[in-house]
Order: sequence, then C-alpha cells, then structure tokens
Amino acid sequence: MLKRVENKISAMTADLPSNTVGALWILLAAFGFTIMVTLIKFVGKDIGVFQILVVRQVVMLVIVAPTILRGLPSSLSTQRPGLQLARVLLAATAMLCGFTAFIELPLADVTAISFSRTFFITIFAIWFLSETVGVHRWGATIVGFLGVLLMLQPGAEGVVDPYALLAIAGAACAGMVMIVVRILTRTDSPVTILTYQALGVGLIMLVPAIMTWQAATLHQWGVMILIGIVSWAAQLANIKGFKAGEATAIASLDYTRLLYATIFGALVFEEWPSVETLVGAAIIIAASIYTVQREAKRGRELARAAEGRGESH
Repeated sequence: MLKRVENKISAMTADLPSNTVGALWILLAAFGFTIMVTLIKFVGKDIGVFQILVVRQVVMLVIVAPTILRGLPSSLSTQRPGLQLARVLLAATAMLCGFTAFIELPLADVTAISFSRTFFITIFAIWFLSETVGVHRWGATIVGFLGVLLMLQPGAEGVVDPYALLAIAGAACAGMVMIVVRILTRTDSPVTILTYQALGVGLIMLVPAIMTWQAATLHQWGVMILIGIVSWAAQLANIKGFKAGEATAIASLDYTRLLYATIFGALVFEEWPSVETLVGAAIIIAASIYTVQREAKRGRELARAAEGRGESH
C-alpha cells in the first residue's frame, strides 16, 4: 500500500522541476516532524519519554524490517563498529534530550533552539573532519549562537531553564550525529547505518523503559504507535526531498517547522512564543541560510577553478 501511495505521488509530480518536487517533500517532512513532536508532547504528560521512545522505535523497526531482512547479513556488516555504537548513543541522547524538552517547553521554543544544530555541525566539522572554515562561516556561527543566547534569557532568579539546556544538548548531539554519519558513509552502506540506528536506539531505551513502564490506555497506545508511523513517514519525506532537489535550494524550507510549531502550540496547547523566541529564531534562521548559501557559492567557485585547471574526478 505504501509503495502504491509513493508511486502515485511520483506520478503526480513527474512533470514538475526537480527542486519543486524536493521542496514539496521537505515541506511535507517539516509538517510531519511537527506532528510527531506535537503527539509526543501530548502523550508525554502521562507516559514516560523512555516508553514513548521504545514504542516509536519498535513501530519504525517493524516498518523498515523488510528492507533490513532483505539486506541480511550484509546489513549488519560494518567496518566501523565503534563509530556505529557512537552514532547510536548520540542519536539516543539527542532524542531523549529533545523529546523531553518538547514535552516540558513550548513547541516553538524547542523547535527554534533545535535549529542551532547547524552551528554545532560547523564546530564539530573542524574538530573531527579537519574542515577549513572561513571568516564568513565563523561569523554566521557566532551570530547564530547569539540568537540561541537571546532565547535562553535567565528567569527572575537568574537561572536558565534546565529544559532549554536539554534542548541545546539535543541539538549538539544531533549535529554530532550528522558528522558521524558523514564518516560512516565512506565505509558502510545506508542500510547498515539504518539497521544499527533502528536496533540500537530501541535496545538502549528498553531497560529504562521497563523500569519506568506505565500502564497505557488504548488511546495512549494509539498515539504512541502513530508517533512511530509519522516519524518514519517524515524521515522518508526528508530523504526523498534531498534526493530530488538541490540541498542549497530546499534546505531553508525546513525552517517552516517553526511556523507549524507556533500554530500547533497555539491551537493544541495554548502556547504563544515570546518576542525573545521569535527574534532569536529569526537570527538563527538568517545565519543558517547565509551559511548554506555561502557554502554553495564556495562550492561552485571551487568547481569552476577545478574545471579551469582541467581537473576531473
């Protein structure tokens, strides 16, 4: 059934430019991810985050099981077991921190803070990939973090909300995951990376989930299962978006998550973002878009220089 839906969507968009198709997929993914965190926040008031994560991973694992099973035993073959483990631990930490923050803070606030992963990627790329970062990218990174600091204004007692710090920790771990994945793709197949992610995160969360397990109602079970389905669908749409369109042309559309989060926060939880959140988010988004566009321009310049020297790969 899912394959038929996918084929139908492909047929409907066959005559559209590739970047338009990619943009539509990214917009759908952003909407899906916002639905996911809204459902997590909704059910997370009564059910522990470990339990939500385990059910989510089990549902996603069931959905991707045919792909994993078809690839056995090669889907479990990795040349970098240590990095695979690191990736799983980082992904589990990112989810735990991020989901907890979404449950405890307004959707728009956590969504805006999560965009800071772009700047963490810049820092980690220098440390772990030995990438050279110019003054423009450093400037955008510093400005972006100033936007984060604006949203982290301490309360009346001069203390930053601990859940906001969790949101930053989640963004940092998500940024590090991207670096690790970039390294892993040099030696391991996407199916292998997917398999370790699906199995590993679920296993890590299983013990604390059992220790904190709560009896759920039929409605709560339905919501948790729906979280898994929506998570898988959003990730698939995200992958298809970047496969169809140019990253530099469509990446900024991911920031529509803030619009969706503001709407859902207001309609479902009666939350309204503060002025500081909106201004800080605007700074982060502007700095992120500048970084992406700057890197795209730099890449084109390097490509033209290589062509001028007669280099080919």
